[in-house]
Amino acid sequence: MLPAREAVHEDWPEWVPDDVRGAFAAQGVARPWRHQVVAADAAHAGDHVIVATGTASGKSLAYQVPALSAIHAARGPRGERGASVLYLAPTKALAHDQLSGLASLGLDVRLAAHDGDSSREERDWTRDHGEYVLTNPDMLHRSLLPSHHRWSRLLGSLQYVVVDECHHYRGVFGAHVSHVLRRLRRVCAMYGAHPTFVLASATVAQPEVTASRLTGLDVVALTRDDSPRGRVSLLLWEPPFTSHAGENGAPVRRAASSEVADLLADLVAEDVRTLAFIRSRRGAEQVAATAQDLLAEVDPSLPDRVAAYRGGYLPEERRALEAALRRGDLMGLAATNALELGIDISGLDAVLIAGFPGTRAAFWQQVGRAGRGAQDALGILVAKDDPLDTYLVTHPETLIGAPVEASVFDPSNPHVMGPHLCAAAQESPLTEADLPHFGPTTREVVDELVALGLLRKRPRGWFWTDRGRAADLADIRSAGGSPVQLIEADTGRVVGTVDASGAHNQAHAGAVYVHQGETWIVEDLDLEHHVASMRRDDPSFSTTAREVTDISIVSTRERRSWAGCELSLGEVDVSHQVVSFLRRRQPGGEVLSEEPLDLPERTLRTSAVWWTVPDDVVAEAGLAALDVPGAAHAAEHCSIGLLPLFATCDRWDIGGVSTARHADTGVLTVFVYDGHPGGAGFSERGFHTAVAWLSATREAIAGCECTSGCPSCIQSPKCGNQNNPLDKVGAIQLLDALLAGAPRGGE
Repeated sequence: MLPAREAVHEDWPEWVPDDVRGAFAAQGVARPWRHQVVAADAAHAGDHVIVATGTASGKSLAYQVPALSAIHAARGPRGERGASVLYLAPTKALAHDQLSGLASLGLDVRLAAHDGDSSREERDWTRDHGEYVLTNPDMLHRSLLPSHHRWSRLLGSLQYVVVDECHHYRGVFGAHVSHVLRRLRRVCAMYGAHPTFVLASATVAQPEVTASRLTGLDVVALTRDDSPRGRVSLLLWEPPFTSHAGENGAPVRRAASSEVADLLADLVAEDVRTLAFIRSRRGAEQVAATAQDLLAEVDPSLPDRVAAYRGGYLPEERRALEAALRRGDLMGLAATNALELGIDISGLDAVLIAGFPGTRAAFWQQVGRAGRGAQDALGILVAKDDPLDTYLVTHPETLIGAPVEASVFDPSNPHVMGPHLCAAAQESPLTEADLPHFGPTTREVVDELVALGLLRKRPRGWFWTDRGRAADLADIRSAGGSPVQLIEADTGRVVGTVDASGAHNQAHAGAVYVHQGETWIVEDLDLEHHVASMRRDDPSFSTTAREVTDISIVSTRERRSWAGCELSLGEVDVSHQVVSFLRRRQPGGEVLSEEPLDLPERTLRTSAVWWTVPDDVVAEAGLAALDVPGAAHAAEHCSIGLLPLFATCDRWDIGGVSTARHADTGVLTVFVYDGHPGGAGFSERGFHTAVAWLSATREAIAGCECTSGCPSCIQSPKCGNQNNPLDKVGAIQLLDALLAGAPRGGE
């Protein structure tokens, strides 16, 4: 149970114009909460700030008030633009929700959204007249910055940059966005503007560190929350084992989505306004349909009170669903994380979460959708058949009593920095004075770009060598390489794209691919021409690629000795080959078949954390009589499943290799590596939290109810060796031997 909290109010600052104050008062904000005033005052004074208060704590007002006030104060005598504001959101839905809220204030401010849905006429008007422009990092990267000379009036008058839901920017994507923001600062300075940055997030650890790494600026963190909150009751729910058997005869739990569908129907039948979070778009549709069927058995009028909500719906469809939920016409909504961010959905009584969403930050974002204002609420996490979920329901203190994870991303990754330096040089030639914008390793990356012929050194700086559009080199949503186009087999229509690094796993022949809410079967993957042909279908199964991996150590950056065992962090070369894929029944998850694939090997240089156990320690632990390769393999699988508890990643962002005797170390070695070129910071986080991370791995294996291993502890859905060999008992003994020499009570 999370306790209730009383609100603390404060008077409006004197610098707020009467019409701005009146507009908020008309919406019920007679006096703001104290933390809103503190944040608004700091931003008005020109301090870069991050507002890191809870969900539904009114962070929007904290940046809207100084931004709107600045626009009014700088307006010219004939109404010409004197100050402008750029608002960045991770999703179009959130930006448009903000736009609607700003429009409802009724102020004389020229508001505009600039995204992929904007027409050419709308974009031209925004460029020439917009004062408060709402967009996203992709559009900033691909539209505004490359064409900055056309946007010079907006950029030259930019007074505030708002980065909303900034915890969303992590991993490789976060590193890309950090360089987009540095390029923005550089271009603004060219036109004489030095905007104040205001960042916001309800769930970010070390907010000043994250905000500073993201922007390259010194940022003040404001974390005290003076908004009211009702009591929140939390329940952790683990589905029972079913009669079905999974891979190698392992027991299988009932699907989390099936449990959530039952709970959603029960709560709606009791007039409890409920939001259910489901990981996939198809899953959201299935949960809504199942709940409707269950409700129809109770009352024919009830199914219409439940619906699905996901990305891929038309904007007007999403707005209609949001409005129906606010009005109470809908009592239940099964949604993807499209509703996780700050879209204003109030008045909910309960939130159901089908499987841990990957991070504590996302978990609290989702729980925070219920009980907005001072009303009480219920939150239920239904565990997936997964090591992390199993650990959390058996160790609730690691979820409820622990801080959210630090946002892990590495702006110094040369695979990320290099393309952005090329884009910056195309925007305006790079100079020595520009290099500190991008970090201490910038010069060596610039020298490498010169050696590759991508930049040319001249007396006035470094110039882009005119090899096309530099921004295309830095695809901020891609892990690198040429993206693969997804085309409809019958018509040749381009449906979308998938990262080159993910095509082998997601778009191989026979794969079930979900795009924009539609389900497709991939017929062929042409890697030479970067094309995958697909056909529409609605199969009763999902697919998961299996791959084999080899790894070699390139260099070691850090090393720690644990009484004979060693923990290391460094660079590795990884080779991958997808060799097959599993068909799994949906819902349920039972394995239906495994199909072979013939795909080429890929190589990756990245960061990894690894630990070694010498032969004498293996012997002393009594492991020699057990399956040593199976013990290492089981420990590797579970450690990959548990790392997201300590680093903001998904298990699909990382990989692993284990061997009883590795060629580079000569002893038992387990590797966990970042699945992105150059690394993403995940393995580094694992190295620095290794004691807690590997202790949790040991507890997750030991605490699982199965006898010899299952998907909830040591089996992995992406194992290329058919989850064989695996030794559950041996994994526990191996981790005990490793941790026996680890430092206690710290890293």
